[in-house]
Amino acid sequence: MVTSGNKVYQITLSPETIQMKRVLLRQMKAILPLVAVLSLTLLAGCRKDTAAKASNGLIPVRLQADWYPQPEHGGYYTAIAKGYYQAEGLDVQILPIGAYTSGLQIVASNSAEFGLSSSDNILEAVSNGLPVVAVSATMQHDPQAVMVHKNSPVQDFQGLEGHAVAAQTGATWFKYIVSKYHLKDVREIPATHSIANFLQDPSYMQQIFVTSEPYFVAKAGGDFRTMLISSTGYDPYRVLFTRRDFIEQHPEIVAKFVRATIKGWQEYLRDPAPANALILKLNPAQNPDQIQFTINALKQGGFVTGPDASGADIGKMTAARWAATDDQLTALGVVPKPIDPTTAYTLKFLP
Repeated sequence: MVTSGNKVYQITLSPETIQMKRVLLRQMKAILPLVAVLSLTLLAGCRKDTAAKASNGLIPVRLQADWYPQPEHGGYYTAIAKGYYQAEGLDVQILPIGAYTSGLQIVASNSAEFGLSSSDNILEAVSNGLPVVAVSATMQHDPQAVMVHKNSPVQDFQGLEGHAVAAQTGATWFKYIVSKYHLKDVREIPATHSIANFLQDPSYMQQIFVTSEPYFVAKAGGDFRTMLISSTGYDPYRVLFTRRDFIEQHPEIVAKFVRATIKGWQEYLRDPAPANALILKLNPAQNPDQIQFTINALKQGGFVTGPDASGADIGKMTAARWAATDDQLTALGVVPKPIDPTTAYTLKFLP
């Protein structure tokens, strides 16, 4: 946990644990057991009503992250380190998340004001009745990919025919490529959330994040290529979201939080040092070399900024992108019932 006040809580995990578990968490389904939500609530502690100012005169706000402190959260830690949230009158806590818990359920149950997810998960959650709304994009494109060996005969997603891919069971992107490329003989095997099998088996292929696993493969001396899932046309945003009633009751807080966060991301890509120092302090399992790899991957892929490297489009979302993702989920039968996709997001807080 990190706060913009004086208290700091450190989290120590081995690099192997971080690498093996981070993909598992990010790929989990939106709806998970409520007992996990209650467990995290106890750990997070009680907070006063968000509209009420704390003793320091700032309004307390909780952001439920989707993992432990890492460069993929750099904009939020920059906004803390450089006082952007405080300048908006906010005292922001970033809550790390453990395995087998759901940020969507945590926010929906009022255990945090904001959370991190993806636009496809938000659409599915809204279809399932969760009162959540995306308010800003945290990444313009999803860094998920399929990693193959450098000498693999598989050159594109259509080439997966006749092969097996280690992936999250029931992954929506996998259903999409099977449908789009009319694959008849591609097998989905359970992901182990480790690079061990990849390093040992030259025919092994697995779902990864290009900001993470390639670093460990390269360090182990492995050769690899990656194929971004977004290149297939399945390209959800990574998003910041909150509850519908929170937007209605505290629109000014949402506006302040989004504004400071976008400023934090713009600054992080220019000067990541203050946030990186905070990330390393809170999560010693990270290291400067790994952090720099992730930052380079974020920049080279334009994941946060989109094609405009200046950062002017950070946070941007469009109705067309949301509608396209909703159409894909509907065609695949992923959403239990059709919804109006405009109920899953709002553009009113974006520049």
